[in-house]
Amino acid sequence: MQILPGNLLREINSPDDLKKLDKAQLHEVCDELRQYIIDIVSVHGGHFAASLGVVELTVALHYIYNTPYDQLVWDVGHQAYGHKILTGRRDSFITNRKYKGLSGFPKRSESEYDTFGVGHSSTSISAALGMAIAAKYKGEDRKSVAIIGDGSMTAGIAFEAMNHAGVSDSDILIILNDNRMSIDPNVGALKEYLTDISLSHTYNKFKEDVWKALGKLPGKKFTRAMAGKVADSLKSMISKSSNLFESLKIRYFGPIDGHNITNLVDTLTELRKIPGPKILHVITTKGKGYALAEKEQTKWHAPGLFDKITGEIYQKKFDLPQPPKYQDVFGHTIIELAEKNEKIIGVTPAMPSGSSLKFMMDAMPQRAFDVGICEQHAVTFSAGMATQGLRVFCNIYSSFMQRAFDQAVHDVALQKLPVIFCLDRAGLVGEDGPTHHGAYDIPYFRCIPNMIISAPMNESELRNLMYTAQLESMQLPFVIRYPRGNGVLSDWRKPLEEIQIGTGRKLKDGENIAILSIGHPGNFAAAAIRTLQKEGLHPAHYDMRFVKPLDEELLHEVFAKYKKIITLEDGTVKGGFGSAVLEFMAENNYHADVELMGIPDRIIEHGTLKELYAECHYDENAIVEKVKQMAMQKAGIKETVL
Repeated sequence: MQILPGNLLREINSPDDLKKLDKAQLHEVCDELRQYIIDIVSVHGGHFAASLGVVELTVALHYIYNTPYDQLVWDVGHQAYGHKILTGRRDSFITNRKYKGLSGFPKRSESEYDTFGVGHSSTSISAALGMAIAAKYKGEDRKSVAIIGDGSMTAGIAFEAMNHAGVSDSDILIILNDNRMSIDPNVGALKEYLTDISLSHTYNKFKEDVWKALGKLPGKKFTRAMAGKVADSLKSMISKSSNLFESLKIRYFGPIDGHNITNLVDTLTELRKIPGPKILHVITTKGKGYALAEKEQTKWHAPGLFDKITGEIYQKKFDLPQPPKYQDVFGHTIIELAEKNEKIIGVTPAMPSGSSLKFMMDAMPQRAFDVGICEQHAVTFSAGMATQGLRVFCNIYSSFMQRAFDQAVHDVALQKLPVIFCLDRAGLVGEDGPTHHGAYDIPYFRCIPNMIISAPMNESELRNLMYTAQLESMQLPFVIRYPRGNGVLSDWRKPLEEIQIGTGRKLKDGENIAILSIGHPGNFAAAAIRTLQKEGLHPAHYDMRFVKPLDEELLHEVFAKYKKIITLEDGTVKGGFGSAVLEFMAENNYHADVELMGIPDRIIEHGTLKELYAECHYDENAIVEKVKQMAMQKAGIKETVL
């Protein structure tokens, strides 16, 4: 089905085309842009509500600023669909998030209009400030604009950047897109503070009234200048709006209606003339223009394919019960454990729905915490509770956990605090692409002393690892990594059992070749073995369960019996599980032909999981081919790097 843009939008191939329109036509451009996003996402999928909420802001920015010379930095990127469509990617937007198509996020290699690659939140102010200072240093009259959501403002890096911006000699505009939402509703004192500002227009009404009144008097220029000084001096007495941002020496403007395109254009026109660091507070509605998305913003953050008329979200229908998502197994199991262990606490940085900690937040609100987009705080906060004897499950996406590496080392591992890190989205994540792939957690945790690192092959193993991690006998940090998406067991609620730390299991004895797997890819190996058996090949299969400590007794058995070995993991092969096996082999003077299968040492772009597993050559077909190759190889150590 061909999706056509509206009459005005189809003529806009760059912001230069947008600038040719009269201001009065921008209302129609916004309507057409919003409808085009709805049309495309409903059929092809992707993030949805966030970009609908900034349609007017996007149009106004490209209408007023001289992009790409003036540089827009979009925070996170969920909100950048309109930006992509207006900057030469309208006709290719149907490939958004598809294999070898457009990225779902701003990406420097994709367009000169994408000034900074983003996937994780809260980086826009730092990046835009760097650009603004570089422009000053180079003597360029270049403007820098950071567009950041109120949820992203909770991150420490955003405050660090504002602290610097306020005393910098730079021309930066920070646009605070305030919709009280990230993926889930925003939390924390900043949210309450911004709500107070948005509900109280006292200062802005006062300034407007004084400005208009004095504008009618003789000596208009002098009088209005004086009015500005009077208004500034009264800010702290009249409104809360000055307290936070202006105390950081960032001039505050707003709040204004983010869906009034005329007012946005007028405001940005004036702000572009004002030098120095400044912030514009814009009130928007996530999902604006699609009633269901406005009403249920979390549900419509990234709904999948849907009927744009009825709002029905298409769900695959199955004849038999399907395995649950790993995240839901976590969400239900932590409640089951917490009902029996009053010391259990849950923590997540702004991902209660994505991690399914929302189940515990609903059932036990006093024992589950969403701390906002603050991964570093989440880890040290968990460590603080652990010092008091609580058993804290700190649930963070693998790629987000990278932000809290120092806290994991300094605040948890050095102090041997038994924080339980549940790393959701470990491994490849699909359409979200390289900013979200959980490729690196095994290497960056494996190098830290005092860490236990595990990965379940299925839902029952996840439950048992969670049960084991919360036992009083566990007195070290405990990592459990598991992938995005569904497991393999429809009947997964088995009785909980303790797993001895550092023990794997032999799933199948074999001949000549052994496959050592960690985590969910063990299921790929099991499927491959079933295929190979039909062809007369019988590799052994070991589910190692732990990367650290390794099951050395099991490895001694493997290296004593097999001279051809494959390691399989859903993580980078550099420094990962396979590397740990090679280290064991070297330390114990074994000699074997070892092949490492996993994520190669390069950036993996976006696509479906099936496409990416095939590209990285560790899906079922790749394992079958690797076993066949090894069956014909001479001895020697080789590593699969593409």
